Amino acid sequence: MKKRTILLITLIGFLALMVGAPKSLAPQKEALFTINKGEGSKDIALNLEKEGMVWWGQLFRAYVLTRGTANNIQAGTYRISPRMSLFTIAEKFASGDVAKEIVTIPEGFTSGQIHQKLKNIIASDQAILAREEGYLFPDTYVIPYGLELNKVIELMKDNFNQKTAGLKITPQAMVMASILEKELKIKEDKEIASGLLWKRIRVGMPLQVDAFMWTYQNRGLPEFPIANPGLDSIKAALSPKDSPYWYYLSTPEGKTIFSKTLEEHNIAKAKYLK
Repeated sequence: MKKRTILLITLIGFLALMVGAPKSLAPQKEALFTINKGEGSKDIALNLEKEGMVWWGQLFRAYVLTRGTANNIQAGTYRISPRMSLFTIAEKFASGDVAKEIVTIPEGFTSGQIHQKLKNIIASDQAILAREEGYLFPDTYVIPYGLELNKVIELMKDNFNQKTAGLKITPQAMVMASILEKELKIKEDKEIASGLLWKRIRVGMPLQVDAFMWTYQNRGLPEFPIANPGLDSIKAALSPKDSPYWYYLSTPEGKTIFSKTLEEHNIAKAKYLK
């Protein structure tokens, strides 16, 4: 009798391992699997089987129920594959090990461009992002799928605050920084251009920067930043460099040509912008 019991337990354990084993041992790319809020173990089990992730969905349900982890399963989007065992998948769901994406926001990206980067990862609203233009610090972020947009904004703005700690940030400086970011590439050129543009504002000359055509018909700075600047542009806006220049242009190769007079500027345009 004792031997039969041991044999039965062994057989049950073997079958459980067989059914709970990976559905496939062939190389397969992980896929995104979403558990929505309110879904129970029954729905999750059916979806796992339907999407070909496990041999038998009901075994997954039986496993999490007997383990007492069914109520610990967390909503979210996960990366799983048929190469994972049923037990590994269950543990991933219970621990909330949701899928994450590494997202790089380049310096000078607008809120619209950031929206395009985020829209496949989270529910992104371009209008909400536009309200934070200038303060969504360009950097590389690790963003969980399905994270609330306000949390992503908070992450970027906290990064902005950390990177600019000790600087005397003003709204006007952030607008200038955004223009410098869109107009120039080299740190030293940004510092000279910053002094040039602030000087134009002081004497009432229009900025006339190609990055924002509004500056050709109006004097002074735009009301809001036109992009999200990096640290070099922010520092250049706050610490402009004095120079005798009043004009500049960028060549097709990215070189900045500064001029003292309009005549010099027109000669530079004829030479470099043919």
